[in-house]
Amino acid sequence: MSAGQPVAEQTPARPGSTKSGLGRTLIAVYAVFALAATARSAVQLATDAASAPLAYGLSGVAAVVYIAATVGLAEKGPDPRRVAWLACGFEMVGVLAVGALSFARPDLFPEATVWSHFGSGYGYLPLVLPFVGLAWLVRTRP
Repeated sequence: MSAGQPVAEQTPARPGSTKSGLGRTLIAVYAVFALAATARSAVQLATDAASAPLAYGLSGVAAVVYIAATVGLAEKGPDPRRVAWLACGFEMVGVLAVGALSFARPDLFPEATVWSHFGSGYGYLPLVLPFVGLAWLVRTRP
């Protein structure tokens, strides 16, 4: 560096947005789950709603939660972050409650849902996803 040239200031590392790095992958996974849960719920409700209304309704709830989490993580600002926090928190409670209930009372879930058996039909990703989502929101907290 020669005399007279300004020294580049180094700023401390700031947390990334929810859309950078791992956040992009997280948003993509939530988007895939939003599509999968929406499609599953739509088909179940359209073809056989009477046989398992609780299970099929839960698939619809999961779809809405995944859509909200996707949008909340993808958008900037405090309001979308709140949506993401609520969606991921609701998802965590939902997958734990429905997962446990589907083992304790299998008669309530004659058909599988996204969250039944802790998301075993989806490789247990529904169980892991809310924890990753909440951890990412903490890591990227402004």
